[in-house]
Amino acid sequence: MAAQGETARGEAGQAAVSDRDVIVIGGGVIGLSCALALTERGFHVTLLEREGVAAGASAGNAGAFALTAVIPLARPGVMRRAPYWLIDPAGPLSIPPSYAPALAPWLWRFWRASRRDRFEASAAAQAALMRHAAARLTPMTEAFGLEDLVFRDGQLQLYDSAASYRAAEPERRLKTALGVGHQRFESAEALAELQPGLSPRFRYGVYSPSWARVADPLVWTRRLAERLKERGGRIEIAATDALSETAEGACVRLADGGERRAARILVAAGAWSHRLARTLGQSIPLETERGYNTTLPSGAFDLRTHISFEDHGFVVSRIGNGVRVGGAVELAGLRRPPNYARSAAMLKKAKAFLPALRVEGGGQWMGHRPSTPDSLPVLGPARPGSRILYAFGHGHLGLTQSLATADLIAATAAGERPAVDLAPFRAGRF
Repeated sequence: MAAQGETARGEAGQAAVSDRDVIVIGGGVIGLSCALALTERGFHVTLLEREGVAAGASAGNAGAFALTAVIPLARPGVMRRAPYWLIDPAGPLSIPPSYAPALAPWLWRFWRASRRDRFEASAAAQAALMRHAAARLTPMTEAFGLEDLVFRDGQLQLYDSAASYRAAEPERRLKTALGVGHQRFESAEALAELQPGLSPRFRYGVYSPSWARVADPLVWTRRLAERLKERGGRIEIAATDALSETAEGACVRLADGGERRAARILVAAGAWSHRLARTLGQSIPLETERGYNTTLPSGAFDLRTHISFEDHGFVVSRIGNGVRVGGAVELAGLRRPPNYARSAAMLKKAKAFLPALRVEGGGQWMGHRPSTPDSLPVLGPARPGSRILYAFGHGHLGLTQSLATADLIAATAAGERPAVDLAPFRAGRF
Protein backbone atom coordinates (compact mmCIF):
# COMPACT_ATOMS: atom_id res chain seq x y z
CA MET A 1 0.00 0.00 0.00
CA ALA A 2 1.31 3.44 -0.87
CA ALA A 3 2.25 5.92 1.83
CA GLN A 4 -0.34 8.45 2.95
CA GLY A 5 -1.07 10.98 0.20
CA GLU A 6 0.53 8.96 -2.63
CA THR A 7 -1.21 7.53 -5.69
CA ALA A 8 -1.11 3.72 -5.78
CA ARG A 9 -2.54 0.71 -7.54
CA GLY A 10 -5.34 -1.01 -5.65
CA GLU A 11 -4.34 -3.96 -3.47
CA ALA A 12 -6.40 -6.67 -1.85
CA GLY A 13 -5.66 -6.06 1.81
CA GLN A 14 -6.64 -3.30 4.16
CA ALA A 15 -6.07 -2.39 7.79
CA ALA A 16 -8.85 -2.39 10.36
CA VAL A 17 -11.67 0.03 9.60
CA SER A 18 -12.07 3.18 11.69
CA ASP A 19 -15.33 5.08 12.05
CA ARG A 20 -13.53 7.99 10.36
CA ASP A 21 -12.61 5.99 7.25
CA VAL A 22 -14.39 7.00 4.04
CA ILE A 23 -13.97 5.63 0.53
CA VAL A 24 -14.85 7.96 -2.34
CA ILE A 25 -15.45 6.32 -5.72
CA GLY A 26 -14.74 8.71 -8.60
CA GLY A 27 -11.83 11.01 -9.45
CA GLY A 28 -13.76 13.78 -11.18
CA VAL A 29 -14.59 17.22 -9.86
CA ILE A 30 -17.46 15.94 -7.66
CA GLY A 31 -15.53 13.09 -6.08
CA LEU A 32 -12.40 15.14 -5.45
CA SER A 33 -14.33 18.12 -4.03
CA CYS A 34 -16.21 15.81 -1.67
CA ALA A 35 -13.01 14.04 -0.68
CA LEU A 36 -11.36 17.34 0.21
CA ALA A 37 -14.37 18.53 2.22
CA LEU A 38 -14.39 15.23 4.11
CA THR A 39 -10.71 15.59 5.03
CA GLU A 40 -11.52 19.09 6.31
CA ARG A 41 -13.93 17.45 8.79
CA GLY A 42 -11.34 14.97 10.00
CA PHE A 43 -12.23 11.94 7.89
CA HIS A 44 -9.54 9.60 6.54
CA VAL A 45 -10.25 9.47 2.81
CA THR A 46 -9.26 6.95 0.17
CA LEU A 47 -10.38 7.85 -3.34
CA LEU A 48 -10.74 5.08 -5.93
CA GLU A 49 -10.64 6.04 -9.62
CA ARG A 50 -10.73 3.51 -12.45
CA GLU A 51 -8.69 5.51 -14.99
CA GLY A 52 -7.16 8.62 -13.46
CA VAL A 53 -7.93 12.06 -12.10
CA ALA A 54 -10.20 14.05 -14.45
CA ALA A 55 -10.38 11.21 -16.95
CA GLY A 56 -14.05 11.94 -17.72
CA ALA A 57 -16.29 14.97 -18.17
CA SER A 58 -14.39 17.03 -15.59
CA ALA A 59 -11.48 17.56 -18.00
CA GLY A 60 -13.29 18.97 -21.02
CA ASN A 61 -16.32 20.90 -19.81
CA ALA A 62 -16.94 24.58 -20.49
CA GLY A 63 -15.29 25.62 -17.24
CA ALA A 64 -18.21 27.71 -15.97
CA PHE A 65 -19.76 28.19 -12.56
CA ALA A 66 -23.22 28.54 -14.07
CA LEU A 67 -24.79 29.92 -10.90
CA THR A 68 -27.92 31.22 -12.67
CA ALA A 69 -28.75 27.93 -14.40
CA VAL A 70 -31.76 27.01 -12.28
CA ILE A 71 -34.13 26.01 -15.12
CA PRO A 72 -34.31 22.21 -15.59
CA LEU A 73 -33.94 20.76 -19.08
CA ALA A 74 -37.28 19.02 -18.54
CA ARG A 75 -39.61 22.02 -18.86
CA PRO A 76 -43.16 22.53 -20.14
CA GLY A 77 -43.30 22.32 -23.93
CA VAL A 78 -39.88 20.73 -24.35
CA MET A 79 -41.27 17.52 -25.84
CA ARG A 80 -43.06 19.51 -28.56
CA ARG A 81 -39.76 21.12 -29.59
CA ALA A 82 -37.70 17.92 -29.52
CA PRO A 83 -38.78 16.60 -32.98
CA TYR A 84 -37.59 19.82 -34.63
CA TRP A 85 -34.21 19.52 -32.93
CA LEU A 86 -33.87 15.88 -33.93
CA ILE A 87 -34.42 16.48 -37.66
CA ASP A 88 -31.67 19.13 -37.69
CA PRO A 89 -28.31 17.32 -38.11
CA ALA A 90 -26.56 20.33 -36.56
CA GLY A 91 -29.24 20.89 -33.91
CA PRO A 92 -28.93 20.83 -30.12
CA LEU A 93 -30.27 17.28 -29.65
CA SER A 94 -29.34 13.97 -31.24
CA ILE A 95 -30.60 10.45 -30.51
CA PRO A 96 -29.29 7.58 -32.69
CA PRO A 97 -32.36 5.54 -33.77
CA SER A 98 -30.76 2.29 -32.61
CA TYR A 99 -30.44 3.66 -29.07
CA ALA A 100 -34.02 4.94 -28.82
CA PRO A 101 -35.54 1.70 -27.36
CA ALA A 102 -33.00 1.64 -24.52
CA LEU A 103 -33.60 5.33 -23.89
CA ALA A 104 -37.42 5.11 -23.80
CA PRO A 105 -37.80 4.62 -20.00
CA TRP A 106 -35.59 7.66 -19.31
CA LEU A 107 -37.49 9.77 -21.84
CA TRP A 108 -40.79 8.80 -20.25
CA ARG A 109 -39.51 10.02 -16.85
CA PHE A 110 -38.16 13.15 -18.57
CA TRP A 111 -41.62 13.86 -19.97
CA ARG A 112 -43.19 13.41 -16.52
CA ALA A 113 -40.59 15.77 -15.02
CA SER A 114 -41.52 18.43 -17.60
CA ARG A 115 -45.09 18.75 -16.28
CA ARG A 116 -45.70 22.14 -14.72
CA ASP A 117 -45.89 21.10 -11.06
CA ARG A 118 -42.80 18.90 -11.20
CA PHE A 119 -40.87 21.45 -13.24
CA GLU A 120 -41.54 24.20 -10.70
CA ALA A 121 -40.54 21.93 -7.81
CA SER A 122 -37.31 20.95 -9.58
CA ALA A 123 -36.51 24.59 -10.38
CA ALA A 124 -37.00 25.56 -6.72
CA ALA A 125 -34.74 22.73 -5.56
CA GLN A 126 -32.12 23.65 -8.16
CA ALA A 127 -32.25 27.29 -7.07
CA ALA A 128 -31.68 26.30 -3.44
CA LEU A 129 -28.65 24.27 -4.42
CA MET A 130 -27.36 27.15 -6.57
CA ARG A 131 -27.73 29.64 -3.74
CA HIS A 132 -25.60 27.37 -1.59
CA ALA A 133 -23.11 26.98 -4.44
CA ALA A 134 -22.82 30.77 -4.71
CA ALA A 135 -22.40 31.12 -0.95
CA ARG A 136 -19.69 28.47 -0.74
CA LEU A 137 -17.71 29.40 -3.86
CA THR A 138 -15.34 31.96 -2.36
CA PRO A 139 -14.92 30.41 1.13
CA MET A 140 -14.16 26.95 -0.25
CA THR A 141 -11.90 28.06 -3.10
CA GLU A 142 -9.91 30.09 -0.58
CA ALA A 143 -9.82 27.18 1.89
CA PHE A 144 -8.60 24.81 -0.84
CA GLY A 145 -6.10 27.28 -2.33
CA LEU A 146 -7.92 27.60 -5.67
CA GLU A 147 -8.91 31.28 -5.80
CA ASP A 148 -6.21 32.12 -8.34
CA LEU A 149 -8.00 29.90 -10.87
CA VAL A 150 -11.38 31.68 -10.62
CA PHE A 151 -12.48 34.56 -12.88
CA ARG A 152 -15.78 36.44 -12.76
CA ASP A 153 -16.62 37.39 -16.35
CA GLY A 154 -20.40 36.79 -16.41
CA GLN A 155 -22.47 35.09 -19.09
CA LEU A 156 -24.29 36.36 -22.17
CA GLN A 157 -27.30 34.47 -23.55
CA LEU A 158 -27.99 35.31 -27.19
CA TYR A 159 -31.27 34.78 -29.09
CA ASP A 160 -31.78 34.49 -32.83
CA SER A 161 -34.97 36.50 -32.95
CA ALA A 162 -37.43 38.64 -31.05
CA ALA A 163 -39.75 35.65 -30.98
CA SER A 164 -37.29 33.33 -29.23
CA TYR A 165 -36.29 36.13 -26.87
CA ARG A 166 -39.93 36.70 -25.91
CA ALA A 167 -40.56 32.96 -25.62
CA ALA A 168 -37.94 32.78 -22.86
CA GLU A 169 -39.66 35.48 -20.80
CA PRO A 170 -41.51 33.02 -18.49
CA GLU A 171 -38.18 31.43 -17.59
CA ARG A 172 -36.67 34.85 -16.89
CA ARG A 173 -39.61 35.69 -14.63
CA LEU A 174 -39.12 32.42 -12.80
CA LYS A 175 -35.41 33.14 -12.38
CA THR A 176 -36.25 36.57 -10.98
CA ALA A 177 -38.71 35.05 -8.54
CA LEU A 178 -36.01 32.61 -7.45
CA GLY A 179 -33.58 35.46 -6.83
CA VAL A 180 -31.48 35.24 -10.01
CA GLY A 181 -30.53 38.66 -11.40
CA HIS A 182 -29.87 39.58 -15.04
CA GLN A 183 -29.62 42.50 -17.47
CA ARG A 184 -31.43 42.68 -20.83
CA PHE A 185 -30.07 43.91 -24.16
CA GLU A 186 -32.27 44.63 -27.16
CA SER A 187 -29.96 46.07 -29.80
CA ALA A 188 -26.92 44.85 -31.71
CA GLU A 189 -25.03 48.00 -30.68
CA ALA A 190 -25.56 47.40 -26.96
CA LEU A 191 -24.49 43.77 -27.31
CA ALA A 192 -21.36 44.81 -29.22
CA GLU A 193 -20.29 47.03 -26.33
CA LEU A 194 -20.47 44.06 -23.99
CA GLN A 195 -18.89 41.56 -26.42
CA PRO A 196 -17.23 42.93 -29.56
CA GLY A 197 -17.13 40.69 -32.62
CA LEU A 198 -20.67 39.35 -32.59
CA SER A 199 -22.56 38.93 -35.84
CA PRO A 200 -25.03 41.84 -36.23
CA ARG A 201 -27.77 39.22 -36.60
CA PHE A 202 -27.92 39.16 -32.78
CA ARG A 203 -30.06 41.93 -31.33
CA TYR A 204 -31.42 40.27 -28.20
CA GLY A 205 -29.47 39.03 -25.21
CA VAL A 206 -29.49 38.59 -21.46
CA TYR A 207 -26.38 39.13 -19.35
CA SER A 208 -25.86 37.40 -15.99
CA PRO A 209 -23.02 39.05 -14.06
CA SER A 210 -22.88 36.42 -11.30
CA TRP A 211 -21.42 33.73 -13.55
CA ALA A 212 -17.81 32.78 -12.88
CA ARG A 213 -15.37 30.45 -14.59
CA VAL A 214 -12.18 28.54 -13.93
CA ALA A 215 -9.03 29.10 -15.94
CA ASP A 216 -9.16 25.48 -17.12
CA PRO A 217 -11.34 22.68 -15.68
CA LEU A 218 -8.55 20.13 -16.13
CA VAL A 219 -6.11 22.28 -14.17
CA TRP A 220 -8.80 22.88 -11.53
CA THR A 221 -9.50 19.17 -11.06
CA ARG A 222 -5.82 18.26 -10.91
CA ARG A 223 -5.28 20.98 -8.30
CA LEU A 224 -8.06 19.41 -6.21
CA ALA A 225 -6.18 16.10 -6.38
CA GLU A 226 -2.95 17.78 -5.29
CA ARG A 227 -4.69 19.42 -2.34
CA LEU A 228 -6.27 16.11 -1.33
CA LYS A 229 -2.90 14.36 -1.23
CA GLU A 230 -1.29 17.27 0.63
CA ARG A 231 -3.97 16.91 3.32
CA GLY A 232 -3.44 13.20 3.80
CA GLY A 233 -5.93 11.77 1.35
CA ARG A 234 -5.05 8.70 -0.68
CA ILE A 235 -5.76 8.21 -4.40
CA GLU A 236 -5.72 4.70 -5.86
CA ILE A 237 -6.27 3.51 -9.42
CA ALA A 238 -8.84 0.76 -9.08
CA ALA A 239 -11.99 -0.25 -10.97
CA THR A 240 -15.01 -1.02 -8.79
CA ASP A 241 -17.66 -3.67 -9.38
CA ALA A 242 -20.18 -3.84 -6.55
CA LEU A 243 -21.26 -2.38 -3.21
CA SER A 244 -22.57 -3.92 -0.01
CA GLU A 245 -23.03 -2.86 3.60
CA THR A 246 -23.49 -4.20 7.09
CA ALA A 247 -24.35 -2.58 10.39
CA GLU A 248 -20.63 -1.98 10.94
CA GLY A 249 -19.76 -0.37 7.63
CA ALA A 250 -19.69 -0.60 3.86
CA CYS A 251 -17.71 -2.57 1.31
CA VAL A 252 -16.78 -2.14 -2.35
CA ARG A 253 -15.67 -5.09 -4.43
CA LEU A 254 -12.95 -4.30 -6.96
CA ALA A 255 -12.70 -5.58 -10.52
CA ASP A 256 -9.54 -7.52 -9.62
CA GLY A 257 -11.43 -9.47 -6.95
CA GLY A 258 -10.17 -7.49 -3.99
CA GLU A 259 -12.27 -5.54 -1.51
CA ARG A 260 -12.14 -2.22 0.32
CA ARG A 261 -14.03 -1.58 3.54
CA ALA A 262 -14.82 1.68 5.29
CA ALA A 263 -17.28 3.19 7.73
CA ARG A 264 -18.84 5.04 4.77
CA ILE A 265 -18.60 4.91 1.00
CA LEU A 266 -19.45 7.79 -1.33
CA VAL A 267 -20.40 7.01 -4.93
CA ALA A 268 -19.36 9.92 -7.17
CA ALA A 269 -18.55 8.02 -10.34
CA GLY A 270 -20.38 10.29 -12.78
CA ALA A 271 -22.21 8.58 -15.62
CA TRP A 272 -21.19 5.14 -14.35
CA SER A 273 -22.66 5.61 -10.86
CA HIS A 274 -25.99 3.90 -11.54
CA ARG A 275 -24.15 0.65 -12.26
CA LEU A 276 -22.88 0.58 -8.68
CA ALA A 277 -26.30 1.57 -7.34
CA ARG A 278 -27.76 -1.40 -9.21
CA THR A 279 -25.62 -3.77 -7.11
CA LEU A 280 -27.54 -2.47 -4.07
CA GLY A 281 -30.84 -3.30 -5.78
CA GLN A 282 -31.55 0.30 -6.80
CA SER A 283 -32.58 1.28 -10.33
CA ILE A 284 -31.71 4.95 -10.82
CA PRO A 285 -32.51 6.48 -14.23
CA LEU A 286 -29.13 7.99 -15.02
CA GLU A 287 -28.39 8.70 -18.68
CA THR A 288 -25.27 10.07 -20.31
CA GLU A 289 -25.61 13.31 -22.22
CA ARG A 290 -22.62 13.04 -24.51
CA GLY A 291 -21.20 16.54 -24.88
CA TYR A 292 -18.83 17.59 -27.67
CA ASN A 293 -16.43 20.48 -28.04
CA THR A 294 -13.48 21.91 -29.92
CA THR A 295 -10.79 23.82 -28.04
CA LEU A 296 -9.07 26.46 -30.15
CA PRO A 297 -5.58 27.79 -29.36
CA SER A 298 -4.50 31.16 -28.01
CA GLY A 299 -5.55 34.11 -30.18
CA ALA A 300 -8.63 32.43 -31.65
CA PHE A 301 -10.98 35.22 -30.48
CA ASP A 302 -11.14 38.12 -28.04
CA LEU A 303 -13.76 36.58 -25.77
CA ARG A 304 -14.88 38.89 -22.95
CA THR A 305 -17.63 36.73 -21.39
CA HIS A 306 -19.10 33.24 -21.58
CA ILE A 307 -21.55 33.14 -24.53
CA SER A 308 -24.56 30.81 -24.77
CA PHE A 309 -26.35 30.56 -28.12
CA GLU A 310 -29.77 29.75 -26.74
CA ASP A 311 -31.45 28.64 -29.97
CA HIS A 312 -28.60 26.32 -30.90
CA GLY A 313 -27.67 24.61 -27.64
CA PHE A 314 -23.97 25.40 -27.52
CA VAL A 315 -21.60 27.79 -25.78
CA VAL A 316 -18.30 29.55 -26.35
CA SER A 317 -16.06 29.84 -23.30
CA ARG A 318 -12.54 30.94 -22.50
CA ILE A 319 -10.13 28.17 -21.50
CA GLY A 320 -6.67 29.42 -20.60
CA ASN A 321 -5.78 31.78 -23.42
CA GLY A 322 -7.82 29.77 -25.89
CA VAL A 323 -11.50 29.32 -26.70
CA ARG A 324 -13.72 26.26 -26.28
CA VAL A 325 -16.78 25.78 -28.52
CA GLY A 326 -19.04 23.06 -27.25
CA GLY A 327 -22.29 21.78 -25.82
CA ALA A 328 -25.38 20.22 -27.39
CA VAL A 329 -26.85 16.91 -26.25
CA GLU A 330 -26.41 13.45 -27.74
CA LEU A 331 -28.28 10.74 -25.88
CA ALA A 332 -26.40 7.65 -27.02
CA GLY A 333 -25.17 5.71 -23.99
CA LEU A 334 -21.70 4.90 -22.74
CA ARG A 335 -20.44 2.51 -25.40
CA ARG A 336 -21.08 4.11 -28.79
CA PRO A 337 -17.97 5.70 -30.38
CA PRO A 338 -17.86 9.51 -30.58
CA ASN A 339 -19.53 11.29 -33.48
CA TYR A 340 -17.20 14.26 -33.98
CA ALA A 341 -19.42 15.63 -36.73
CA ARG A 342 -21.25 17.18 -33.74
CA SER A 343 -18.13 19.16 -32.82
CA ALA A 344 -17.62 20.23 -36.42
CA ALA A 345 -21.23 21.43 -36.76
CA MET A 346 -20.96 23.63 -33.66
CA LEU A 347 -17.65 25.06 -34.80
CA LYS A 348 -19.13 25.96 -38.19
CA LYS A 349 -22.01 27.77 -36.50
CA ALA A 350 -19.66 29.54 -34.11
CA LYS A 351 -17.67 30.88 -37.05
CA ALA A 352 -20.87 32.29 -38.56
CA PHE A 353 -21.93 33.87 -35.27
CA LEU A 354 -18.44 35.20 -34.43
CA PRO A 355 -17.00 36.14 -37.85
CA ALA A 356 -13.53 36.93 -36.46
CA LEU A 357 -13.20 33.50 -34.81
CA ARG A 358 -10.11 31.62 -36.01
CA VAL A 359 -11.06 27.96 -36.25
CA GLU A 360 -7.69 26.45 -37.17
CA GLY A 361 -5.68 24.19 -34.90
CA GLY A 362 -8.49 23.02 -32.62
CA GLY A 363 -8.67 19.78 -30.66
CA GLN A 364 -11.92 17.78 -30.46
CA TRP A 365 -13.31 16.08 -27.35
CA MET A 366 -16.34 14.14 -26.17
CA GLY A 367 -17.40 13.56 -22.56
CA HIS A 368 -20.21 11.83 -20.68
CA ARG A 369 -22.41 14.12 -18.58
CA PRO A 370 -24.36 12.12 -15.95
CA SER A 371 -27.98 13.30 -16.22
CA THR A 372 -31.22 12.49 -14.44
CA PRO A 373 -34.67 13.05 -15.99
CA ASP A 374 -35.46 16.01 -13.68
CA SER A 375 -31.98 17.66 -13.97
CA LEU A 376 -31.41 17.31 -10.21
CA PRO A 377 -28.41 15.40 -8.86
CA VAL A 378 -28.75 12.41 -6.58
CA LEU A 379 -27.43 13.44 -3.17
CA GLY A 380 -27.37 11.84 0.25
CA PRO A 381 -27.73 8.31 1.63
CA ALA A 382 -28.57 5.51 -0.79
CA ARG A 383 -31.47 4.73 1.55
CA PRO A 384 -32.46 6.20 4.92
CA GLY A 385 -29.77 5.27 7.42
CA SER A 386 -27.43 3.82 4.78
CA ARG A 387 -23.67 4.12 5.17
CA ILE A 388 -23.39 4.44 1.40
CA LEU A 389 -23.82 7.98 0.10
CA TYR A 390 -24.48 9.24 -3.41
CA ALA A 391 -23.26 12.37 -5.20
CA PHE A 392 -23.85 12.07 -8.94
CA GLY A 393 -26.19 13.09 -11.74
CA HIS A 394 -25.25 16.79 -11.98
CA GLY A 395 -25.61 16.88 -15.77
CA HIS A 396 -24.22 20.14 -17.18
CA LEU A 397 -23.65 21.53 -13.68
CA GLY A 398 -20.99 19.32 -12.12
CA LEU A 399 -18.33 22.01 -11.73
CA THR A 400 -20.94 24.60 -10.74
CA GLN A 401 -22.39 22.50 -7.93
CA SER A 402 -19.24 20.64 -6.91
CA LEU A 403 -18.30 22.74 -3.87
CA ALA A 404 -21.89 22.94 -2.62
CA THR A 405 -22.24 19.18 -3.06
CA ALA A 406 -19.00 18.65 -1.17
CA ASP A 407 -20.20 20.75 1.75
CA LEU A 408 -23.56 18.94 1.92
CA ILE A 409 -22.03 15.46 1.68
CA ALA A 410 -19.39 16.21 4.32
CA ALA A 411 -22.07 17.51 6.69
CA THR A 412 -24.20 14.41 6.10
CA ALA A 413 -21.26 12.06 6.70
CA ALA A 414 -20.48 13.92 9.94
CA GLY A 415 -24.05 13.43 11.16
CA GLU A 416 -24.89 17.11 10.85
CA ARG A 417 -27.93 18.69 9.26
CA PRO A 418 -26.94 19.82 5.74
CA ALA A 419 -27.48 23.46 4.81
CA VAL A 420 -29.87 22.48 1.99
CA ASP A 421 -32.81 20.11 2.34
CA LEU A 422 -31.74 16.96 0.51
CA ALA A 423 -35.24 15.49 0.18
CA PRO A 424 -35.71 16.69 -3.46
CA PHE A 425 -32.38 15.02 -4.35
CA ARG A 426 -32.95 11.63 -2.69
CA ALA A 427 -32.24 8.48 -4.67
CA GLY A 428 -35.73 7.10 -4.07
CA ARG A 429 -37.58 9.94 -5.74
CA PHE A 430 -37.81 8.11 -9.05
